[in-house]
Amino acid sequence: MLVQQILKQKGDAAVVTVKPGSKVQDAAKILADRRIGTVVISASGDTADGILSERDIVRELGKRGASCMGDQVDDLMTKKLVTCSVDDDAVAVLGQMTEGRFRHMPVITDGKMVGLITLGDVVKARLSELAMEKDALEGMIMGH
Repeated sequence: MLVQQILKQKGDAAVVTVKPGSKVQDAAKILADRRIGTVVISASGDTADGILSERDIVRELGKRGASCMGDQVDDLMTKKLVTCSVDDDAVAVLGQMTEGRFRHMPVITDGKMVGLITLGDVVKARLSELAMEKDALEGMIMGH
């Protein structure tokens, strides 16, 4: 299965972004209000300049306490992003996420962000794919 198929299954391809210079507390509010795990930091709304996750915020809260909430997202975000394209194989993306220990990956086409794929999205798609394969094999064995 390709990344583009997963994005189609998701339906809403909109990626939640915040601008560089935004406060961490504002990003945290967006995460909480939208019940999502990450925001992409983007000056233009269609590029991925960085990514800030719940884990990034919690890690800094553990180190420094609530004072980090007044920091800029630029200070806490991951700047060296791992991205994928719509033509990438979902199993390969799953491997990258697992090995890199992250759960969100921007999808980039021609330098523009076209979606965000999560570990959960890939696992869900893979489980669906395996269930279809199982049903097909059972059908062949049973002669249907």
